[in-house]
Amino acid sequence: MLTSVATAMGPKLEYRMSDWDLLLTDARIATMRGETPDYGVVGERAAIAVSNGRIAWIGEASELPAHRAREERAMGGRWLTPALIDCHTHLVFGGDRAAEFEQRLRGSSYEDIALSGDGIMSTVRATRDASADELFDAALPRINALANEGVATVEIKSGYGLDIDTEIRMLEVARRLGDESCVDVRTALLAAHTVPPEFEGDANGYIDFICDQILPLVVERKLADTVDAYCESIAFSSAQIEQLFDKATQMGLPVRLHADQLSDGGGAELAARFGALSADHLEYTSPKGVRALSEAGCVAVLLPGAFLTLAETQLPPIASLRTSGVPIAVATDCNPGTSPICSLRTAMMLASRLFRLTPEECLAGATREAARALGLLDDRGTLEVGKRADIAVWDISHPRELAYWTGTPQLAETIASGQTSGPTS
Repeated sequence: MLTSVATAMGPKLEYRMSDWDLLLTDARIATMRGETPDYGVVGERAAIAVSNGRIAWIGEASELPAHRAREERAMGGRWLTPALIDCHTHLVFGGDRAAEFEQRLRGSSYEDIALSGDGIMSTVRATRDASADELFDAALPRINALANEGVATVEIKSGYGLDIDTEIRMLEVARRLGDESCVDVRTALLAAHTVPPEFEGDANGYIDFICDQILPLVVERKLADTVDAYCESIAFSSAQIEQLFDKATQMGLPVRLHADQLSDGGGAELAARFGALSADHLEYTSPKGVRALSEAGCVAVLLPGAFLTLAETQLPPIASLRTSGVPIAVATDCNPGTSPICSLRTAMMLASRLFRLTPEECLAGATREAARALGLLDDRGTLEVGKRADIAVWDISHPRELAYWTGTPQLAETIASGQTSGPTS
Protein backbone atom coordinates (compact mmCIF):
# COMPACT_ATOMS: atom_id res chain seq x y z
CA MET A 1 0.00 0.00 0.00
CA LEU A 2 1.10 3.60 -0.53
CA THR A 3 2.04 5.64 2.54
CA SER A 4 3.35 9.16 3.01
CA VAL A 5 6.75 9.39 4.70
CA ALA A 6 8.25 12.70 5.94
CA THR A 7 11.83 13.44 4.85
CA ALA A 8 14.16 16.44 4.91
CA MET A 9 13.14 17.10 1.32
CA GLY A 10 9.44 16.95 2.19
CA PRO A 11 6.88 14.13 1.94
CA LYS A 12 7.41 11.28 -0.49
CA LEU A 13 5.37 8.21 -1.38
CA GLU A 14 6.73 4.85 -0.30
CA TYR A 15 5.32 1.41 -1.14
CA ARG A 16 4.75 -0.95 1.76
CA MET A 17 4.19 -4.65 1.16
CA SER A 18 0.98 -6.21 2.47
CA ASP A 19 1.24 -9.19 4.82
CA TRP A 20 -1.65 -11.63 4.61
CA ASP A 21 -2.47 -14.99 6.18
CA LEU A 22 -4.22 -16.38 3.09
CA LEU A 23 -4.50 -15.35 -0.54
CA LEU A 24 -6.96 -17.03 -2.92
CA THR A 25 -6.31 -16.40 -6.59
CA ASP A 26 -7.74 -17.56 -9.94
CA ALA A 27 -11.27 -17.26 -8.58
CA ARG A 28 -14.59 -15.90 -9.72
CA ILE A 29 -16.14 -13.94 -6.88
CA ALA A 30 -19.77 -13.01 -6.23
CA THR A 31 -19.54 -10.45 -3.43
CA MET A 32 -23.36 -10.10 -3.07
CA ARG A 33 -22.96 -6.41 -2.25
CA GLY A 34 -26.41 -4.90 -2.50
CA GLU A 35 -25.38 -1.81 -4.42
CA THR A 36 -23.71 -3.93 -7.11
CA PRO A 37 -26.10 -5.73 -9.49
CA ASP A 38 -25.67 -9.22 -10.95
CA TYR A 39 -24.42 -10.90 -7.80
CA GLY A 40 -21.73 -8.25 -7.24
CA VAL A 41 -19.33 -10.16 -9.47
CA VAL A 42 -15.73 -8.92 -9.26
CA GLY A 43 -14.37 -10.49 -12.47
CA GLU A 44 -13.27 -13.61 -14.26
CA ARG A 45 -9.85 -13.73 -12.60
CA ALA A 46 -10.23 -12.31 -9.12
CA ALA A 47 -8.42 -12.68 -5.81
CA ILE A 48 -9.26 -12.29 -2.16
CA ALA A 49 -6.86 -11.91 0.77
CA VAL A 50 -7.47 -12.76 4.41
CA SER A 51 -5.71 -11.46 7.51
CA ASN A 52 -6.65 -12.21 11.12
CA GLY A 53 -9.87 -13.87 10.02
CA ARG A 54 -11.02 -10.81 8.05
CA ILE A 55 -11.07 -9.91 4.39
CA ALA A 56 -8.01 -7.69 3.79
CA TRP A 57 -8.22 -7.20 0.03
CA ILE A 58 -10.52 -8.18 -2.85
CA GLY A 59 -10.42 -7.38 -6.52
CA GLU A 60 -9.08 -8.30 -9.95
CA ALA A 61 -5.91 -10.35 -9.66
CA SER A 62 -4.22 -7.99 -12.10
CA GLU A 63 -4.53 -5.24 -9.47
CA LEU A 64 -2.97 -7.15 -6.60
CA PRO A 65 -0.53 -5.00 -4.60
CA ALA A 66 2.89 -6.26 -3.62
CA HIS A 67 2.30 -8.79 -0.88
CA ARG A 68 3.51 -11.63 1.26
CA ALA A 69 1.04 -14.39 2.06
CA ARG A 70 1.63 -17.18 4.52
CA GLU A 71 -0.54 -19.39 2.29
CA GLU A 72 -1.45 -18.76 -1.35
CA ARG A 73 -3.87 -21.00 -3.23
CA ALA A 74 -5.10 -20.99 -6.81
CA MET A 75 -8.84 -21.79 -6.89
CA GLY A 76 -8.95 -23.13 -10.45
CA GLY A 77 -11.69 -20.76 -11.54
CA ARG A 78 -14.11 -21.85 -8.80
CA TRP A 79 -16.84 -19.49 -7.64
CA LEU A 80 -16.54 -17.83 -4.23
CA THR A 81 -19.60 -16.41 -2.47
CA PRO A 82 -20.26 -15.31 1.08
CA ALA A 83 -20.77 -18.38 3.26
CA LEU A 84 -24.47 -19.10 3.73
CA ILE A 85 -26.42 -17.99 6.80
CA ASP A 86 -29.49 -19.82 8.12
CA CYS A 87 -31.20 -17.06 10.08
CA HIS A 88 -34.23 -18.98 11.43
CA THR A 89 -33.98 -22.51 12.86
CA HIS A 90 -35.24 -24.57 15.79
CA LEU A 91 -32.39 -27.10 15.63
CA VAL A 92 -32.42 -28.10 19.31
CA PHE A 93 -35.35 -30.33 20.26
CA GLY A 94 -36.24 -33.79 21.51
CA GLY A 95 -38.07 -36.48 19.55
CA ASP A 96 -39.77 -35.98 16.20
CA ARG A 97 -43.28 -35.48 14.85
CA ALA A 98 -43.45 -37.87 11.94
CA ALA A 99 -46.78 -39.17 13.28
CA GLU A 100 -48.21 -35.65 13.15
CA PHE A 101 -46.92 -35.31 9.60
CA GLU A 102 -48.89 -38.43 8.73
CA GLN A 103 -51.98 -37.05 10.50
CA ARG A 104 -51.89 -33.91 8.40
CA LEU A 105 -51.64 -35.97 5.22
CA ARG A 106 -54.80 -37.72 6.36
CA GLY A 107 -56.64 -34.42 6.66
CA SER A 108 -55.98 -32.94 10.12
CA SER A 109 -54.93 -29.27 10.20
CA TYR A 110 -51.98 -27.85 12.11
CA GLU A 111 -54.42 -25.89 14.29
CA ASP A 112 -56.54 -29.00 15.00
CA ILE A 113 -53.48 -30.95 16.11
CA ALA A 114 -52.20 -28.10 18.28
CA LEU A 115 -55.56 -27.57 19.97
CA SER A 116 -55.87 -31.30 20.73
CA GLY A 117 -52.79 -31.12 22.96
CA ASP A 118 -50.43 -32.78 20.51
CA GLY A 119 -48.40 -30.92 17.92
CA ILE A 120 -45.89 -28.64 19.54
CA MET A 121 -46.72 -29.99 23.01
CA SER A 122 -45.42 -33.43 22.02
CA THR A 123 -42.08 -31.78 21.24
CA VAL A 124 -42.21 -29.88 24.53
CA ARG A 125 -42.66 -33.13 26.43
CA ALA A 126 -39.81 -34.85 24.55
CA THR A 127 -37.49 -31.87 24.98
CA ARG A 128 -38.19 -31.56 28.70
CA ASP A 129 -37.39 -35.26 29.09
CA ALA A 130 -34.07 -35.01 27.23
CA SER A 131 -30.75 -34.30 28.90
CA ALA A 132 -28.38 -31.66 27.60
CA ASP A 133 -26.15 -34.34 26.08
CA GLU A 134 -29.12 -36.00 24.39
CA LEU A 135 -30.25 -32.69 22.90
CA PHE A 136 -26.70 -31.94 21.76
CA ASP A 137 -26.22 -35.37 20.18
CA ALA A 138 -29.52 -35.06 18.32
CA ALA A 139 -28.78 -31.54 17.06
CA LEU A 140 -25.16 -32.07 16.01
CA PRO A 141 -25.96 -33.97 12.78
CA ARG A 142 -28.42 -31.24 11.86
CA ILE A 143 -25.92 -28.42 12.25
CA ASN A 144 -23.31 -30.50 10.42
CA ALA A 145 -25.75 -31.02 7.54
CA LEU A 146 -26.07 -27.25 7.22
CA ALA A 147 -22.30 -26.80 7.42
CA ASN A 148 -21.84 -29.32 4.63
CA GLU A 149 -23.83 -27.01 2.36
CA GLY A 150 -21.67 -23.95 3.00
CA VAL A 151 -23.47 -22.53 6.04
CA ALA A 152 -21.15 -20.71 8.45
CA THR A 153 -23.73 -18.93 10.66
CA VAL A 154 -26.91 -20.40 12.15
CA GLU A 155 -29.53 -18.90 14.42
CA ILE A 156 -31.05 -21.39 16.88
CA LYS A 157 -34.19 -20.67 18.90
CA SER A 158 -35.39 -22.10 22.18
CA GLY A 159 -39.15 -22.51 22.61
CA TYR A 160 -39.67 -26.22 23.24
CA GLY A 161 -39.13 -26.00 26.98
CA LEU A 162 -41.58 -23.32 28.11
CA ASP A 163 -40.18 -23.59 31.62
CA ILE A 164 -37.04 -22.15 33.17
CA ASP A 165 -34.89 -25.26 33.26
CA THR A 166 -35.56 -26.48 29.73
CA GLU A 167 -35.40 -23.08 28.06
CA ILE A 168 -32.01 -22.52 29.71
CA ARG A 169 -30.87 -26.02 28.76
CA MET A 170 -31.83 -25.49 25.10
CA LEU A 171 -29.92 -22.21 24.90
CA GLU A 172 -26.88 -23.72 26.60
CA VAL A 173 -26.92 -26.60 24.11
CA ALA A 174 -27.17 -24.13 21.24
CA ARG A 175 -24.13 -22.25 22.55
CA ARG A 176 -22.28 -25.55 22.90
CA LEU A 177 -23.07 -26.42 19.28
CA GLY A 178 -21.35 -23.21 18.26
CA ASP A 179 -18.36 -24.01 20.45
CA GLU A 180 -17.95 -27.57 19.16
CA SER A 181 -18.73 -27.15 15.46
CA CYS A 182 -17.36 -25.03 12.65
CA VAL A 183 -20.55 -22.94 12.60
CA ASP A 184 -21.06 -19.64 14.43
CA VAL A 185 -24.31 -19.96 16.40
CA ARG A 186 -26.61 -17.08 17.33
CA THR A 187 -29.39 -17.77 19.82
CA ALA A 188 -32.93 -16.51 20.31
CA LEU A 189 -35.13 -16.87 23.39
CA LEU A 190 -38.49 -18.10 22.06
CA ALA A 191 -40.17 -18.90 25.35
CA ALA A 192 -43.29 -17.18 23.95
CA HIS A 193 -43.81 -19.99 21.45
CA THR A 194 -47.03 -21.35 22.92
CA VAL A 195 -48.74 -21.55 26.31
CA PRO A 196 -47.43 -24.49 28.38
CA PRO A 197 -49.79 -26.84 30.25
CA GLU A 198 -48.87 -25.27 33.59
CA PHE A 199 -50.46 -22.02 32.38
CA GLU A 200 -53.37 -23.46 30.41
CA GLY A 201 -56.02 -20.78 30.04
CA ASP A 202 -53.68 -18.13 31.44
CA ALA A 203 -51.55 -16.77 28.60
CA ASN A 204 -51.21 -13.44 30.41
CA GLY A 205 -49.78 -15.21 33.44
CA TYR A 206 -47.29 -17.06 31.27
CA ILE A 207 -46.10 -13.83 29.64
CA ASP A 208 -45.62 -12.41 33.14
CA PHE A 209 -43.60 -15.54 33.99
CA ILE A 210 -41.33 -15.06 30.97
CA CYS A 211 -40.82 -11.36 31.71
CA ASP A 212 -40.24 -11.76 35.43
CA GLN A 213 -38.33 -15.04 35.64
CA ILE A 214 -37.06 -16.53 32.38
CA LEU A 215 -35.88 -13.40 30.58
CA PRO A 216 -33.85 -11.89 33.46
CA LEU A 217 -32.03 -15.19 33.98
CA VAL A 218 -31.26 -15.55 30.27
CA VAL A 219 -29.92 -11.99 30.16
CA GLU A 220 -27.83 -12.54 33.29
CA ARG A 221 -26.24 -15.64 31.79
CA LYS A 222 -25.85 -14.03 28.33
CA LEU A 223 -27.53 -16.97 26.65
CA ALA A 224 -29.60 -15.15 24.01
CA ASP A 225 -28.74 -12.68 21.29
CA THR A 226 -32.38 -11.84 20.54
CA VAL A 227 -35.91 -12.41 21.83
CA ASP A 228 -38.49 -13.96 19.51
CA ALA A 229 -42.21 -14.66 19.89
CA TYR A 230 -45.14 -16.23 18.05
CA CYS A 231 -47.97 -13.81 17.37
CA GLU A 232 -50.93 -15.93 16.24
CA SER A 233 -54.43 -16.90 17.32
CA ILE A 234 -53.16 -20.28 18.59
CA ALA A 235 -50.30 -18.63 20.50
CA PHE A 236 -50.15 -15.01 21.72
CA SER A 237 -51.94 -11.76 20.95
CA SER A 238 -50.31 -8.50 19.91
CA ALA A 239 -50.93 -7.03 23.35
CA GLN A 240 -49.21 -9.96 25.06
CA ILE A 241 -46.21 -9.78 22.74
CA GLU A 242 -45.99 -6.03 23.31
CA GLN A 243 -45.48 -6.64 27.01
CA LEU A 244 -42.66 -9.10 26.32
CA PHE A 245 -41.01 -6.88 23.72
CA ASP A 246 -41.17 -3.89 26.05
CA LYS A 247 -39.29 -5.88 28.67
CA ALA A 248 -36.78 -7.32 26.18
CA THR A 249 -35.89 -3.94 24.70
CA GLN A 250 -35.55 -2.43 28.17
CA MET A 251 -33.02 -5.18 28.90
CA GLY A 252 -31.07 -4.42 25.73
CA LEU A 253 -32.08 -7.37 23.56
CA PRO A 254 -33.26 -6.85 19.97
CA VAL A 255 -36.48 -8.60 18.97
CA ARG A 256 -37.78 -10.71 16.08
CA LEU A 257 -41.29 -12.04 15.46
CA HIS A 258 -43.10 -15.04 13.96
CA ALA A 259 -45.79 -12.97 12.23
CA ASP A 260 -48.94 -13.52 10.18
CA GLN A 261 -48.24 -17.16 9.36
CA LEU A 262 -51.79 -18.51 9.70
CA SER A 263 -53.81 -15.28 9.77
CA ASP A 264 -53.34 -11.52 9.65
CA GLY A 265 -52.99 -10.71 13.31
CA GLY A 266 -51.17 -7.44 12.76
CA GLY A 267 -47.84 -9.14 13.42
CA ALA A 268 -45.92 -7.20 10.78
CA GLU A 269 -47.11 -3.88 12.21
CA LEU A 270 -46.19 -5.05 15.71
CA ALA A 271 -42.69 -6.03 14.58
CA ALA A 272 -42.28 -2.66 12.88
CA ARG A 273 -43.38 -0.73 15.97
CA PHE A 274 -40.59 -2.30 17.99
CA GLY A 275 -37.97 -1.91 15.27
CA ALA A 276 -37.66 -5.70 15.10
CA LEU A 277 -34.74 -7.10 13.17
CA SER A 278 -37.17 -9.27 11.23
CA ALA A 279 -40.72 -10.48 10.81
CA ASP A 280 -40.84 -14.13 9.74
CA HIS A 281 -43.39 -16.17 7.70
CA LEU A 282 -45.75 -13.33 6.60
CA GLU A 283 -48.12 -15.40 4.45
CA TYR A 284 -51.13 -13.33 5.59
CA THR A 285 -49.46 -9.93 5.99
CA SER A 286 -51.63 -7.06 4.73
CA PRO A 287 -50.54 -4.12 2.53
CA LYS A 288 -50.53 -2.04 5.71
CA GLY A 289 -48.14 -4.52 7.27
CA VAL A 290 -45.81 -4.40 4.27
CA ARG A 291 -45.72 -0.60 4.45
CA ALA A 292 -44.89 -0.79 8.14
CA LEU A 293 -42.02 -3.21 7.52
CA SER A 294 -40.66 -0.95 4.79
CA GLU A 295 -40.76 2.16 6.94
CA ALA A 296 -39.11 0.36 9.85
CA GLY A 297 -36.36 -1.25 7.75
CA CYS A 298 -37.47 -4.66 9.00
CA VAL A 299 -36.35 -7.79 7.14
CA ALA A 300 -39.00 -10.19 5.82
CA VAL A 301 -37.78 -13.75 6.46
CA LEU A 302 -39.53 -16.22 4.16
CA LEU A 303 -39.79 -19.84 5.25
CA PRO A 304 -40.80 -21.97 2.27
CA GLY A 305 -40.22 -25.23 4.13
CA ALA A 306 -43.13 -24.51 6.48
CA PHE A 307 -45.24 -23.29 3.55
CA LEU A 308 -44.62 -26.62 1.78
CA THR A 309 -45.06 -28.86 4.82
CA LEU A 310 -48.34 -27.24 5.86
CA ALA A 311 -49.63 -27.33 2.26
CA GLU A 312 -50.27 -23.59 2.53
CA THR A 313 -51.85 -21.85 -0.45
CA GLN A 314 -51.69 -18.21 0.73
CA LEU A 315 -48.45 -16.81 -0.68
CA PRO A 316 -46.50 -14.13 1.19
CA PRO A 317 -46.93 -10.73 -0.48
CA ILE A 318 -43.72 -11.06 -2.51
CA ALA A 319 -44.51 -8.38 -5.12
CA SER A 320 -45.45 -5.85 -2.44
CA LEU A 321 -42.32 -6.63 -0.43
CA ARG A 322 -40.20 -6.08 -3.53
CA THR A 323 -41.84 -2.83 -4.63
CA SER A 324 -41.74 -1.49 -1.06
CA GLY A 325 -38.03 -2.23 -0.77
CA VAL A 326 -38.39 -4.65 2.14
CA PRO A 327 -35.24 -6.82 2.40
CA ILE A 328 -36.12 -10.50 1.86
CA ALA A 329 -34.24 -13.30 3.62
CA VAL A 330 -34.70 -17.05 3.20
CA ALA A 331 -34.24 -19.66 5.95
CA THR A 332 -34.96 -23.33 6.63
CA ASP A 333 -37.13 -22.95 9.76
CA CYS A 334 -35.77 -26.41 10.54
CA ASN A 335 -38.10 -27.86 13.19
CA PRO A 336 -39.79 -31.19 13.87
CA GLY A 337 -43.37 -30.09 13.27
CA THR A 338 -43.77 -27.72 10.36
CA SER A 339 -40.43 -27.69 8.52
CA PRO A 340 -38.41 -30.89 8.91
CA ILE A 341 -35.91 -29.52 6.39
CA CYS A 342 -32.25 -29.31 7.30
CA SER A 343 -30.97 -27.92 4.02
CA LEU A 344 -30.65 -24.22 3.28
CA ARG A 345 -29.98 -25.06 -0.37
CA THR A 346 -33.36 -26.81 -0.44
CA ALA A 347 -35.00 -23.77 1.16
CA MET A 348 -33.45 -21.60 -1.56
CA MET A 349 -34.75 -23.94 -4.24
CA LEU A 350 -38.24 -23.93 -2.69
CA ALA A 351 -38.20 -20.13 -2.45
CA SER A 352 -37.58 -19.97 -6.19
CA ARG A 353 -40.22 -22.58 -7.08
CA LEU A 354 -42.96 -21.68 -4.59
CA PHE A 355 -42.42 -17.93 -4.11
CA ARG A 356 -40.89 -17.14 -7.52
CA LEU A 357 -37.81 -15.49 -6.05
CA THR A 358 -35.02 -15.11 -8.57
CA PRO A 359 -31.81 -17.11 -8.02
CA GLU A 360 -30.05 -13.88 -7.08
CA GLU A 361 -32.77 -13.04 -4.55
CA CYS A 362 -32.43 -16.54 -3.10
CA LEU A 363 -28.67 -16.24 -2.68
CA ALA A 364 -28.97 -12.72 -1.27
CA GLY A 365 -31.67 -14.05 1.07
CA ALA A 366 -29.31 -16.71 2.42
CA THR A 367 -26.31 -14.36 2.73
CA ARG A 368 -26.70 -10.57 2.82
CA GLU A 369 -30.32 -10.34 3.97
CA ALA A 370 -29.97 -13.23 6.40
CA ALA A 371 -27.08 -11.35 8.02
CA ARG A 372 -29.28 -8.25 8.14
CA ALA A 373 -32.05 -10.27 9.84
CA LEU A 374 -29.59 -11.22 12.59
CA GLY A 375 -28.20 -7.69 12.98
CA LEU A 376 -24.86 -8.89 11.59
CA LEU A 377 -24.64 -7.19 8.20
CA ASP A 378 -21.75 -4.98 9.32
CA ASP A 379 -19.78 -8.14 10.08
CA ARG A 380 -20.71 -10.71 7.42
CA GLY A 381 -23.13 -11.63 4.63
CA THR A 382 -21.16 -10.02 1.79
CA LEU A 383 -17.54 -10.27 0.68
CA GLU A 384 -16.06 -6.87 1.51
CA VAL A 385 -12.85 -5.61 3.09
CA GLY A 386 -13.11 -5.62 6.87
CA LYS A 387 -15.81 -8.28 7.12
CA ARG A 388 -15.37 -11.79 8.47
CA ALA A 389 -13.71 -14.08 5.96
CA ASP A 390 -16.72 -16.41 5.75
CA ILE A 391 -16.42 -17.77 2.21
CA ALA A 392 -18.11 -20.66 0.43
CA VAL A 393 -16.19 -22.20 -2.48
CA TRP A 394 -18.35 -23.82 -5.15
CA ASP A 395 -17.88 -26.18 -8.10
CA ILE A 396 -20.45 -24.40 -10.27
CA SER A 397 -20.50 -22.53 -13.56
CA HIS A 398 -22.57 -19.63 -12.17
CA PRO A 399 -24.13 -18.67 -8.78
CA ARG A 400 -27.62 -19.04 -10.24
CA GLU A 401 -27.09 -22.80 -9.89
CA LEU A 402 -27.34 -22.56 -6.11
CA ALA A 403 -31.13 -22.12 -6.32
CA TYR A 404 -31.43 -24.44 -9.31
CA TRP A 405 -29.97 -27.75 -8.20
CA THR A 406 -31.08 -29.68 -5.15
CA GLY A 407 -29.38 -32.75 -3.73
CA THR A 408 -26.27 -32.16 -5.82
CA PRO A 409 -23.03 -31.71 -3.82
CA GLN A 410 -21.43 -28.56 -5.22
CA LEU A 411 -19.56 -27.22 -2.19
CA ALA A 412 -15.79 -27.55 -2.51
CA GLU A 413 -15.02 -26.09 0.92
CA THR A 414 -16.03 -23.46 3.43
CA ILE A 415 -13.69 -20.86 4.88
CA ALA A 416 -15.10 -19.66 8.20
CA SER A 417 -13.41 -16.67 9.78
CA GLY A 418 -10.40 -17.42 7.63
CA GLN A 419 -10.17 -21.10 8.61
CA THR A 420 -10.82 -23.83 6.05
CA SER A 421 -13.20 -26.64 6.86
CA GLY A 422 -14.22 -29.66 4.82
CA PRO A 423 -17.33 -31.85 5.00
CA THR A 424 -18.24 -33.17 8.43
CA SER A 425 -19.40 -36.66 9.24
